[in-house]
Amino acid sequence: MKSFIVLALFVAAALAAPAGPDADAQVVRYESDNIGVDGYNYAYETSNGISQSEQGQLKNAGSENEAIEVRGQYSYTGPDGVVYTVTYIANEDGFQPQGAHLPQAP
Repeated sequence: MKSFIVLALFVAAALAAPAGPDADAQVVRYESDNIGVDGYNYAYETSNGISQSEQGQLKNAGSENEAIEVRGQYSYTGPDGVVYTVTYIANEDGFQPQGAHLPQAP
């Protein structure tokens, strides 16, 4: 369900974006494993160099501390021609992104 929401957000953003050099990008790879049991994972890549992969796993099943932990990464080529990559974890401690271009907490 969560991956469907994420995918729907990407579709909505793509439809709202003005036509540009990425307007003709094609999905060149798409994988999804989400049968609703024991977590999920998905990955995709487009012809313009955008890629994302994510996996989610249920932690502490059946306890009052039950939570989904998500790990993933995405990358894209910025307007300056540099490929930017972000890796992240999202769990009970919140969204925790890491990337060489992101500011670091002191």
